[in-house]
Amino acid sequence: MVDMSSLQALYGGTFDPVHYGHLKPVEILANLIGLQRVIIMPNNVPPHRPQPEATSEQRKAMLELAIADKPLFQLDERELRRETPSYTSQTLQEWRAERGPTQPLGFIIGQDSLLNFPSWHQYETILQNSHLIVCRRPGYPLTMKEEQHQEWLDTHLTNNVEDLHTLPAGKIYLAETPWFDISATLIRERLQQDLSCDELLPAPVLDYIHQHGLYQKSADE
Repeated sequence: MVDMSSLQALYGGTFDPVHYGHLKPVEILANLIGLQRVIIMPNNVPPHRPQPEATSEQRKAMLELAIADKPLFQLDERELRRETPSYTSQTLQEWRAERGPTQPLGFIIGQDSLLNFPSWHQYETILQNSHLIVCRRPGYPLTMKEEQHQEWLDTHLTNNVEDLHTLPAGKIYLAETPWFDISATLIRERLQQDLSCDELLPAPVLDYIHQHGLYQKSADE
């Protein structure tokens, strides 16, 4: 049983399709920092990137297949039900209101996202509602482009995992997770070329993709 007062984290994305590069670093992260539950939350209308190729229902189905044997993960559909762009600040505000003021909450992002974080909608409100748990990426610098944003990072940075468990929000933690060189773009390209993706994503997800003809070449190409 998951202790509902313990640290829980949200993990968002388009998951088009979900793959091991999404799942494995987060599973390792959970072991590293004692994270009991990861709420995996697919976007409907991502504000910063092109629309997903698979429909909301298809992406939800693939996620359900991917996490069926992984009790760490729980699916949250709230952003899929939104017709408007999915802003993390808004979602975390809702989540905080549901969980109350003292529950430790985290939001998992990659290091590349951290470097662009000040461009996010109402980014300064996010740390009011959660911690930021950052999966490190080799080759990415740890310095922000602007001095004021570097000061913001330095102010909130912690090396103490206990802060994530005892404080409800407000800290940025850089986790030394391994980098899996897998992307949804790579998988879609390989599928279009009829190349194997067996090592890149869970077998039930790959079966679903083939059954529904997702990411394949269209008949008129």
